[in-house]
Amino acid sequence: MKTGGEQGGSSVPDEVWEEFLRTSVDGSGDAPKEPSARAREVAGRLRSEPAEPTPWRAHTPVRPRSRKGWYVAGLVASLALLVVAVDPGGIIGWSDDKGRTGETSASARESQGPDDEPAGRATLDDPFRGSPAARWENGTAGITVPAAKATGWMTKAEVQQALARTRDFLVASNLDPAVLRGGHPAKAIILMNPRQEDVTTFVSTALRTPDKDNDPVLLFSRFDPAQARLVGGVVKALGEMTYREGRLGALEVTADVTYVYPVAPAGGGDEVVRTIVRRETIVSWDNPEKVTTKAGTFTLLSYKTAMTNGGCGDVTGYFRPEFGGGGSDQPTDGRTSDPYDRDTAMGKGHDGCGTATRS
Repeated sequence: MKTGGEQGGSSVPDEVWEEFLRTSVDGSGDAPKEPSARAREVAGRLRSEPAEPTPWRAHTPVRPRSRKGWYVAGLVASLALLVVAVDPGGIIGWSDDKGRTGETSASARESQGPDDEPAGRATLDDPFRGSPAARWENGTAGITVPAAKATGWMTKAEVQQALARTRDFLVASNLDPAVLRGGHPAKAIILMNPRQEDVTTFVSTALRTPDKDNDPVLLFSRFDPAQARLVGGVVKALGEMTYREGRLGALEVTADVTYVYPVAPAGGGDEVVRTIVRRETIVSWDNPEKVTTKAGTFTLLSYKTAMTNGGCGDVTGYFRPEFGGGGSDQPTDGRTSDPYDRDTAMGKGHDGCGTATRS
């Protein structure tokens, strides 16, 4: 796979990207633009999936053109959609943990099973009633961060900082109240390498003019404030981060986290449903001596998203859960999946809509 990023290419300059960040918070301004043919090429690749090889290995070096080594990430994106039979539900995970540091904590494992659930349906006062997520931690506390040790080009202290910043990205992307209410994820974007051209193009296009090839919910959890409101101010989370030495001595971090969002209709009423999102995100904290990057930012290697009851029709740039108790009007493709099964690896995405087994 090819992307921009070589010296002399059309990488978006730092000052242009930072100006976009400033203006995007207010919902104004034009994002950095690429020639239309280039944009079409990138959009197509972002929706594609290689036949087999593990996504993190799609990150490959190319021939150096200067003292620094220049490489590009073969970015892999995947989206799986499920609608609701009786309640919301979702699909699950991919991971290759060979050589990775960090294991699921005892508390996380205990929170995950057994299969029994609290009785009853969700209410405004008890939005996680009837869900295994009722036993999970709240928000950031549900994301397990491994102990740091010197890895690749980084010291123990630098690894610890990179892990903390990776978790900051997860929080800014999936737990920030302003973003969940439909705001721009500026705090998350500022942590992303502005010289990773395919990602900057995708993010700016998706936030400005979302469509089926450029959907911001692939990376950011956002609800349409005109359609849904969060209930209770708490998001449940369960997942962990692991890390290993990557290409050119980089610190490669994988985060696999499931988020459960209770929501009610924006216009009022006491019906509560849940949107469940599992994300696997792989990032690389690169050595600036060897890779063209910006200090304090990571390169995005791959992301996979499995979304339940977040919408399975037209792309709007937001999650749009189904209300009314009758399930979705969208036809399903026959697939069923349990959104709370974190033992299954995340596979390829699907264009159609499946059915969740529980909420």
